[in-house]
Amino acid sequence: MIPTLGAACLGCAFLCALYAAWAALAGRHGDRRYTESARLAVYAMAGLLTVCVLCLEVSFLRDDFSVELVADHSSTTTPTGYKLTAMWSSQAGSLLLWAWVLSLASSGVLWLTRSRLRELVPWATAVLAGLALFFTGLMLFGVVSSGADSFPFTRLDPAAAEGVGLNPLLRHPAMAIHPPMLYSGYVLFAIPFAFAIAALVTRRLDAAWIRATRRFALVAWLFLSVGILLGSFWSYNELGWGGYWGWDAVENASVMPWLVGTAFLHSVMVQEKRRMLRTWNVSLIVGTFALCLLGTFLVRSGVLESIHAFGVSKVGGPLLGLIAVVVIGSAALIVSRLPDLRGGKRIESLVSREAVFLVNNLLLVSLCAVIFWGTFFPLISEALTGDERSVGPPFFNTVTTPLAILLVLFTGIGPLLAWRRVSAGRAWRLLAPPAAVALVTTLVLAAVSDAASEPPALVMFAFAAFALAAVGSEFARAAAAQRSLAGGGYARALARVVSRNRRRYGGYIAHVGIGILFIAVAASSSFQTSADVRLRPGESASVGDYEVTYLEPSATISSAEQRLTFGGLLDVRRDGERFALLHPSRNYYSSATTDGVRGFFEGEATSEVGRKGGPGGDLWTAMRPDLAPLDGTIDAADRRVERRADVVVRKAGEIAGTTPPPQMREAVVSRLQGQEIFALKDAYLEDPPPVDFRVNVNPLVIWIWLGGAIAVAGGLVAIWPAPEARRRRVSDIHAARLARDLGRA
Repeated sequence: MIPTLGAACLGCAFLCALYAAWAALAGRHGDRRYTESARLAVYAMAGLLTVCVLCLEVSFLRDDFSVELVADHSSTTTPTGYKLTAMWSSQAGSLLLWAWVLSLASSGVLWLTRSRLRELVPWATAVLAGLALFFTGLMLFGVVSSGADSFPFTRLDPAAAEGVGLNPLLRHPAMAIHPPMLYSGYVLFAIPFAFAIAALVTRRLDAAWIRATRRFALVAWLFLSVGILLGSFWSYNELGWGGYWGWDAVENASVMPWLVGTAFLHSVMVQEKRRMLRTWNVSLIVGTFALCLLGTFLVRSGVLESIHAFGVSKVGGPLLGLIAVVVIGSAALIVSRLPDLRGGKRIESLVSREAVFLVNNLLLVSLCAVIFWGTFFPLISEALTGDERSVGPPFFNTVTTPLAILLVLFTGIGPLLAWRRVSAGRAWRLLAPPAAVALVTTLVLAAVSDAASEPPALVMFAFAAFALAAVGSEFARAAAAQRSLAGGGYARALARVVSRNRRRYGGYIAHVGIGILFIAVAASSSFQTSADVRLRPGESASVGDYEVTYLEPSATISSAEQRLTFGGLLDVRRDGERFALLHPSRNYYSSATTDGVRGFFEGEATSEVGRKGGPGGDLWTAMRPDLAPLDGTIDAADRRVERRADVVVRKAGEIAGTTPPPQMREAVVSRLQGQEIFALKDAYLEDPPPVDFRVNVNPLVIWIWLGGAIAVAGGLVAIWPAPEARRRRVSDIHAARLARDLGRA
């Protein structure tokens, strides 16, 4: 009943999207009845898709294995919290999430613009409804094409007795939140994209469309930022390789729209302040949204290998077609409007804020371009030479490092300069103090550390110090000016300054966070100490300044999660004193594809790292037991299970005088396997095999996520409306209502 309701609501949502697109286009000439009808249809679509999501979540909670999606991605042993998040671990569920977030965002922006931008709203509604039509249609396509794997309510007949369970790698709090954050970022960039298309179509190319959608763009940037940070944190703690960014294709696909979206957020300020860069801005938002669609495509197409991808499916082709329509259609529209777009002002001086913003934009887009090239190089090389070749992390590190260093430098210069032009003397007075801080930082680090051995890292530290000092000087000057006007303490004056210009100073806070993040990336990547050591209990190894001793093994079983865990206790000493007791472990899960005890070691395995972190860095450890000595024990256990199960079932049949049902043998085998798993645990503890440990010392790594959190906090400050802006918006609404009433009179 519940899956049927969800399927019916999905079909109705498709019809609502179709009607909304038609009605919006019918109202493009000014007939408000059609525009209002389209808006209400979008609201209805959002309500219907909300019901779809609720139906699917209830199916997961009820362990309704008649729904193929539930059977493939959950089980009775899956923890309740992960049942709620299992929806977006699947292709069909993530498409439903995409469409649902799009419907909610579309409803929000149409409600906010219900009395404004009457020329733009019909076209923007048509674009948003068209996107919703595509994604709901893509899900319904799974009804007629089983290989598409896109319909979330496909039924199994008969229903599965038990589910496969959630991929063990996804059983992590960060991965419960990471996908919806990332998808929300992708989807929300559709809002400024739709209004940019509407502005191009109607030739309303002033900053009105930017002001209407600026907060949606910033919220999209925030969601993308949080998603990327959570993904890197999951990688650092769960994958067991010791890093947080591997330049994987899907990782790159998430950071590319973030880079171009960041350029867009800075560039629109130039258009608002100076009525410049109009062509550049519409191109940036088109590029950002196209890259969001590209990220969605890469996860679902299987064209590039990635640990994050769903694999090959039939939805990759339609997604690629949508990307082509967006890129080619938008490019044609921009070219046709070039005479209207070119009417703005020009940069008057290279020593000005808008000039630095443009340089920052070029650096951000260049970073995106080189990442795009490296990500798709396997396809490019195969197309040109017939030989598929790939580039690895060394390529990305080499080409992105100088661009990132320059980006940090200009991030510090921009806030110090005024709009239009700055005299040479004034520029020197503004730049000299941060430059002095950068010089002192360089000299101190070169004298007291080995930073000079890694020149790129040393330059990054110097430029980041410059940027942080520049932002600090801006806060200090503003607070001093506020104190001279209104008195009070420094902290109170600073709070007043931020509250009255939240967009500006929220951006400065975000710059501080990004500067800290780049410092942490430079330190943790350039000065990491890493070693792979093979130890038996009682043996030790030296890693950098640390002495690591493998004290004893551990083994635990979780019957609820069908998990066997082998761990090890490590005693870590520094200068003869105990630094930490760490307990890395390796989790093995019962496999849905391989029977028996062997199935625990043929499926997915996850790492639980042992780490001790602090402001100065992390000591990080992961382990992988050598299970080869246990192979004989595992095979003997499976043979015993089969033999004993045959005996038990035969005797039960003799007693009952009939052939026992297959379910009885399955239950007997399950019970006997449980006994053998406990016996295997005891064997591991009695005669522990050698363990391969990876030990990393990662300087300042925790500041990657702390810096990211500061950047996100700055974005939240920037997005929150100032009291004056709220009062002005209320006045505008009252004025609009008064004008409408007078018009009716």
